[in-house]
Amino acid sequence: MSIGLIGTKIGMTREFMDSGQSVPVTVIKVEKGRVLDVITKEKRGYNAVKVGFFNLKSSKLTKQMKGYFAKKKTEPKKILKEFRVDNNDQFKEGNELGLEIFKDKKFLDVKSKTIGKGFAGVMKRWNFGGLRASHGVSVSHRSHGSTGQRQDPGKVFKGKKMAGHMGDKLRTILNLEIVKSDLENNLLYLKGSIPGSKNSTLLLRESVKDVTRKTTKEKYEAKIKAAAAKKGKK
Repeated sequence: MSIGLIGTKIGMTREFMDSGQSVPVTVIKVEKGRVLDVITKEKRGYNAVKVGFFNLKSSKLTKQMKGYFAKKKTEPKKILKEFRVDNNDQFKEGNELGLEIFKDKKFLDVKSKTIGKGFAGVMKRWNFGGLRASHGVSVSHRSHGSTGQRQDPGKVFKGKKMAGHMGDKLRTILNLEIVKSDLENNLLYLKGSIPGSKNSTLLLRESVKDVTRKTTKEKYEAKIKAAAAKKGKK
């Protein structure tokens, strides 16, 4: 496991590569985190680091949290996140962590909440075809039809696709390519789209899977190299 960062989704745009290729990117404003606590195996049975993100007014805190931040001698933080790490010797209370921790990374995992759609019917939520448009079907064209059986088993099974609350769920997108990293403005440009609305909060972390595929830049360089080699043979 490794430490991650929390950011805010700014929106989408595109970046032009050296090859002239247009790449769709999501822009993320990455928040600097402050190390609030270093948890050791001796103290709690595992190694971890507690990091705080986003400054908060003291008036928004409970008495207990005011006491906690006073004890840590740091400004109040809105989000506290604990990251399990293999080795916590390199972290100290009060240290600031920023975009530089992803300096050598090519791919990241992003966890965010999807846009809430409210109460939705089965056609919108599950892509049902609906009932017939004519021939006796009355006032129930977009309904789901039968949901159960007869006396046996005499119930609706759990997990049945029905109308209900749609969206507003946590989703993790794996192996998103880092197209550009702006350390000066704490901006990160990730290839493709990310769930959630503008100004929503995201969790960025190192990829949990081993990514063997090449980045857009590496693919272009390999193409140029192959073209040059082919030309040299002629």
